[in-house]
Formats: sequence, C-alpha cells, structure tokens
Amino acid sequence: MFATLGRWCARRPKRVVAAWLLLLLGLGAAVGVLGSATTETVSIPGSDSQAAHDAARAFSDPASGRQPLVLHTPADGLPLTSDRARAAVQETARALAARDHVVAVTTPYDPAGAAALAPDGHTAYLAVELDLAGRDITADVVRDLRAATEAAEAAGIEVTPGGNLAEAADKKSTRRSEAIGLVAAFAILCLAFRKPIAAAVPLAIAVVGLGISLAIIGLTGHLTDMPSSGATIAAMIGLGVGIDYSLFCLTRFRELRATGLPIEDAAALTTGASGKAVAFAGTAVIAALAGLALGGLPLLRALALAPGIAVLVAMAATLTLLPALLALLGRRLAPAPPAPPAPGAAAFPQAATARGWARIARRVADRPWRHLLAGLAFFVLPALAAAQLSFGQFDGGDKSPGTAGRTAYDRLASAFGPGVNGPLQVTDTLAEPASGPADPALTAVGRALEDTSGVAAVGPAQLSRDGRTVRWQVTPTTAPGDPGTAALVDRLRADTLPAVTRDTGQKAHVGGVPAIQLDLNDRLAQRLPAVIGAVLAIAGLLLLLAFRSPLVAVKAAVLNLLSVAAAYGVLTALFQWGWGAAPLGLGGPVPIPGYVPLLMFAVLFGLSMDYEVFLLSAVREAWLASGDNRDAVVTGLARTGRIITSAALIMVCVFLGYLLWDDPVVKMFGIGLATAVALDATVVRGLLVPTTMVLLGKANWWLPQWLDRLLPQIHVEGGEQDPVRTSSVPEPVRNA
Repeated sequence: MFATLGRWCARRPKRVVAAWLLLLLGLGAAVGVLGSATTETVSIPGSDSQAAHDAARAFSDPASGRQPLVLHTPADGLPLTSDRARAAVQETARALAARDHVVAVTTPYDPAGAAALAPDGHTAYLAVELDLAGRDITADVVRDLRAATEAAEAAGIEVTPGGNLAEAADKKSTRRSEAIGLVAAFAILCLAFRKPIAAAVPLAIAVVGLGISLAIIGLTGHLTDMPSSGATIAAMIGLGVGIDYSLFCLTRFRELRATGLPIEDAAALTTGASGKAVAFAGTAVIAALAGLALGGLPLLRALALAPGIAVLVAMAATLTLLPALLALLGRRLAPAPPAPPAPGAAAFPQAATARGWARIARRVADRPWRHLLAGLAFFVLPALAAAQLSFGQFDGGDKSPGTAGRTAYDRLASAFGPGVNGPLQVTDTLAEPASGPADPALTAVGRALEDTSGVAAVGPAQLSRDGRTVRWQVTPTTAPGDPGTAALVDRLRADTLPAVTRDTGQKAHVGGVPAIQLDLNDRLAQRLPAVIGAVLAIAGLLLLLAFRSPLVAVKAAVLNLLSVAAAYGVLTALFQWGWGAAPLGLGGPVPIPGYVPLLMFAVLFGLSMDYEVFLLSAVREAWLASGDNRDAVVTGLARTGRIITSAALIMVCVFLGYLLWDDPVVKMFGIGLATAVALDATVVRGLLVPTTMVLLGKANWWLPQWLDRLLPQIHVEGGEQDPVRTSSVPEPVRNA
C-alpha cells in the first residue's frame, strides 16, 4: 500500500506539488479572512470553580469581561487626581468608546469605578467592555484601542493593556525561533548529505507542513478554545518531526539509488519501507497525545490536538509530497548510480558511511554491562531532581520583564496590593429570591468573607435580575500564584462558606483565576496515573504489533521513562528552583503548571517512539536476515546511529530556538524537549537499548504461540516488496 502510494506520487510529481501548494494558499487565505483565534479560557467540568462560572451566567457580563487599561504616572509626575489628568483620561475614555467592538468604558472618576484609583494617586485603570470573546481579541484590536489613548499619553500618562488585551499585545510571531531552527537544520543537513539541494528538501517539506498545520490550528480556534501556547508547541514539534521524517526517508532514497535503482522505483520503495516506518512512528506520537483525553479537561484536549494536527500533516507530507520531490529532483539528490551490484551484494552499503557508529556499536556489544551501567548513571541526578517536581500556579508576575502583561501586573500589584491581579469570584445560589442587596442572607455571607484570614477586601454583593444568584468579588492579600491564595480558596470552600450557608439551602462556590488554577492542578494530579498508564499501554501495544516481541515492547516503554525523568529533572532545577532564571530571561523561580509535565510526557513518549521504531526496524531487519542477535544489534545501530543523532541534533536546535520566546511555558517545553531528545538519541538509543538487547540475546524475539496467532502481521522494518513493479528491483532489496 505504501509503495503504491509512493509510486503514484512519483509518477505525478507536478500535480502533487501543486495540490499541496494550493492547500497551503487556500488555508492561508482563510486565516487571512477569518483570523487565527486563541484564548486562555480554562474550563474544568465538575469542579467548584466551574460551578461558580456557570452560576455567574445569571449576570449580564460582557463577552470578554472588563479588560483593564492601566494608567500610571511617575511619583514625581502629574497626579491622576489633577484636573489636567482627569480631562485627559475622560477624553481618552470617550475616544475608546467610539472604537469598534467597545461597549462601555468605566473611568476611575465614575462612581462605579472609584475603586480603580490607587491611594497614591499615580496608578489607576480604565475598565473596557468589549463585544468580543477572549479568543477574538487580537493584536489589531489592541492596536486600535492604543491609538485612542493619545490624549492620556500626551498628558504624560503611561497606558498599558492588561488582561486579555496584554496577552494579545504580547503575542509575537514565532518566525524568529523557526528561522533559527531552520538555519541550524540546514547546516546539519548540509554536513550530512554534502549537497545543499538535498539539505533543502527536508526543510521544504517541514515548512509546507508547518504552514498548513498552523493555519488549521488557527481556524480550529474559532470552533473550540485553543490556548496560544498550543500553536507554539505545535510549531515546535511539527517543524522537528517534519524535518526528521523527511531526513529518514531521503537517506533511504539515496541508499537505494546507490544500488542502481531507477528514481521512480527508489521513491516507491522509500515510501514502502521508511515511509511506512514514518507512518507508524507518527501514529505512535498521535496515539500518545490522544491518551491525554483521559485527563477529562478541555485544556488538555486542545493542547494535545494542536501538536497532533502538526504531526499528522508532517506525516502526510512525507508520504506524498516527498516522493513527488524525489521524482522531480532525484538526479540532483543522490549520486549517480554505479554499475549494477554483483549478485548477493548488500542492499544498503552503509559501512563506509557509518564507520564511527559501527565502531561504537561493536564496542558497546563487546562490553554490554559496562556501557549499561554508564548509561544509567546519566539519569541518576536528573531523576533525583524530578522527584522534587511539584505543580504550581502561574500568574502575570512570572512573565518576562518588559512585556505588557508583566508591566500591568507589577503596577497594579504595587498600587493596589498583589491580590488585585487575581480576585476570587464567590457565587451563591439562594433557595428563595433575595429581597435586595441588604437581605440578611447576603450580608451574613459578606461579613463571613470579610472576616476570613487572607482576605484583603470584599466587593459589594451583586444580585441577579431574578434575585436567586448573588456574587462577591474577593481580593486576597497574596498574589494569584502565591500558595497563600490557594490556601485561602481551600479555607473558603472548607470552612467559611459551609459554616455560613449550612441548613439554608444555599449553594456557594469559589471561582476566579486562582481557584481555576488550583482545581486544574488538583484534577491533573488525580488523572496523572491514568494518563501515564494509558500512554504506556498504547506505546507498548504499538511496539508489540510492530516487532512481535513482548520483551522489546516492555523494555522500550521502561527506557523511554528515563528520558522523561531527565526532562522533568531539568525543569525542576532550572524553573522551579530558579537555577536558570537569569540565562532564560526570567526574574527568578517560576512555578510549573500541572499541564506542562503531563503534555510533555505524552509528547516525549511519542518522540522517543520515533527513534525506537527506526532503530528497531533496522535491528529486526538484520535479525530476520541473519538470525544472529548480536550481529543484528551491531548492524542496526551502525546503520541508524548517524541518522538518528543527526535528526535528534536538528530537533534539539529547533526546540532551543524557542527559548527566545517570552512565555515561560514555551521555554519549559523548549528546554524539556531538547534535553529529553538529546539524551534519548544518544544515551538511550546509543547505549541502553543495544546493551540490553545484547544481554537478552534471542529472548528479545520470543513470542508465545498463542500471542503469535492473535497478533496481526504488521511489519514496520524496511525492504518490503513493491507490489506494483518488482522487475527492476535488485534481488537483495526484495529479499531484505
């Protein structure tokens, strides 16, 4: 099937290339018209914070809430209480109200906005109500609003967007990070292939796939909540696997051409062998990401969907667009075929090009215990650090200095107290409609909230039109990400609200961003064992189907855990402990959100499966040909060591390029993925996998007869016979 697909594309290369370019242009045009939508909204079905959010629907809040525009003047500058400042701010408010999508603007001089003016008189904020949902607030919307603040800025008042406005303002293009990754990849590929045109092919495949996948993800954001970090993570992974998959296939194509195979046959067999391994590896990545659905959280599903789309598009491009390019550029991609090989000659003459890895493979096989222990020693310290990993709550104070979000956060915290950046929303559904805001049932709850330790202020009770739902805004004394705020949420839920609403029929809930983050981390901690178990089971089953060896499947799953532990350890040291804060452009230790390790686990397990599949495919192919386990391990490592390490080096460069991103979460993924891939491709695949396979001997390929009868025949190793045309295929290739 795969060889047939490759031959079909190779025979119609211009049509295939044109179809991919038309798809890219069409999706790009759709994004240009509709825009790329993202949102940081988090829903947690069944949680207390979600119940509070649902109860708040009884109020006629604007679509995106009230977005702040922070006003600030220096301590020795114009006070915001002066007549000149008042006139400038009110003129700015009128200009804002005239802009598109603005429903209302509340100034700190209005009775409803009196609390928006700080006691020092130098910091305040305008509350802007928009008719847009959070996902629809774009950088263009923010620029339009900023253009309406000329009067305030002319009076010496600094205006900084906060909330969703800051997120849109701080959102930057990933082009610089992607350009760095592409340049590094091109340099590595030039060294590997010695031909710039050959080095450019994997980059072309990756760029086309990246453009299409990002367009699809941007359009998907109009249908479901898609966090901005999802598209960035998808770009990171899609670019890496797009280059890697093309690299593996292009290497096989050049090897087949070196045996004298015509271009069309080489392209077909490349897709039938390496292309099939790519399809299996990509499916493994997507399956591992699909395991996140067990987390029961829309956020996890969105963060899994985005890179899943990127991997699927990269896989499709490798299986169709690459054979077309091989057919168009085949004579320039591979050296001219030599004379036909002598009967019985090796189909894949890699010994000359992999002498370094051949020596390493023989050395590892000669002293397996020594190299096994040396490889395990690499993971001792990272594993000890990973044991200290804990989930934390992220807030605006953890953003990079100089961003709009960080500036607005710091100014509001300094002027109003740290809790103003993360107020809690307490809702109460009454058994009977209240008579008004002064109803005894409401005042009792309000007094109880004020008397709770850790509460800085409680806003007036807001009553819904039907009088059945009431809401208070509670400002903590601590920052949103401070453990004290999480403790306050627990205290309100466990003590304050149950005590004051007992036997009244009232249903009180605590919501707001800090409560949502606490519920998110708690839910992730509860579902973590199920998700990990599901990913392990999926990975083990796929490897069992591919290589028909229970021992190989279990061993691969266990060894993949080492790479994950190393990534977690590095995250703990650099971010949670703050050891890498300054080099990473952070102000100090940064909490690690619970979804980061969970998503990283699925991604890393999928990427590790890629290298496992390519290595074991070569080992099993050699095993089926010779029946000698040790020789098969040496041959497999010698054949794939150089290409796996080259692919891993490219992926590491791509991931590290995203350290230029301001978002600490993106930095976490860049560091974590780069660390895990580097160790996985070198220590795990270069030392641990071959040594364990040598020590286990023929037990690697043991399969009970009853299981052999149950498992379908799925062979991932290369050398499959071309079902369309075999007359021109050399005998060694057909028999491999």
